[in-house]
Amino acid sequence: MGGKMKKNTLFFNFLLQLRKHFINGVLVLWAIATLTFFAMQQMPGDPAFAILGGTNPTAEAIAAVHEEYGFDKPLIVQYGMYLSHLLQGDLGISYTQRLPVSEVIASQAGATFQLVLAALVLTWILVLLWTLTTTARRSWISGIGSTLETVSASIPSFWLAIILLAVFAFHWRWFPVAGSEGIHSLILPAFALAIPLAGFVGQITRQSLEITLEQPFILTARLRGLSDWSVRWRHALRHSLLPGISLSGWAIGALISGSVVIEVIFSRKGLGRQLFQAVQSQDMPLVVGITLVIALTYVLVNILADVVYHVVDPRLKGEAA
Repeated sequence: MGGKMKKNTLFFNFLLQLRKHFINGVLVLWAIATLTFFAMQQMPGDPAFAILGGTNPTAEAIAAVHEEYGFDKPLIVQYGMYLSHLLQGDLGISYTQRLPVSEVIASQAGATFQLVLAALVLTWILVLLWTLTTTARRSWISGIGSTLETVSASIPSFWLAIILLAVFAFHWRWFPVAGSEGIHSLILPAFALAIPLAGFVGQITRQSLEITLEQPFILTARLRGLSDWSVRWRHALRHSLLPGISLSGWAIGALISGSVVIEVIFSRKGLGRQLFQAVQSQDMPLVVGITLVIALTYVLVNILADVVYHVVDPRLKGEAA
């Protein structure tokens, strides 16, 4: 009976956490939409030029655009119209591409999410490789692993991308210089994003693994005759991954934001490159649409990370059993 009550309490608390995430997510989306709107209003130039597309539009044409899009109305009225359209799920029409923003996003999102997923997988491969093989080993081995993580975390992704391009694309010609076609075009951008992030996540995971390896249940596992690798992989790793899992939402957000520069450097299709071009051309509907999609992804990933945390956390599972 007591076990069932504990299980129900844990489930109820979990639902409360999800509700909290939902409310926070709505507030985050509203705040980002508001900040994006007012930031775009401060951009120099007139968005009517982007809409008309010509180099020397007439005053009459500009005035007609202002009236059609509401640019001649007070700023607070424009903001109200803007929020009203967003609440209806209408992201508008791209000024420069003359297409619904939802269509532009749909055509570009796959490439960005493919890059982010590849970078995230590479990040965890590097983290596991570094931490499992060097943590709590001889001092010089641990020192190499720790130094590698520190150096990796301090490297700017855009600088690393340029170095990878120079060495592996221009000099050795192992990979294409630009483009989004095929697995070969994905490798260098994914490593440019993954290596700095792996350095940071690796530092957190290393600290957690060092603490875990000192726990009594690890000693018990060793006394049962398990090999060092088996102890690390089957027993210590699960506990030490929890801080990394809790950071996964932030990590994916960092990868998506980093993809803006990486997609430009590697001339890849994707939301990041589209956002860069939209800001340059003052294409506000496209800027807002992409920004909101990125923010929504960040919110959903944080919710998913919380779910995974509750599944993996052995203490929660033990209490629920």
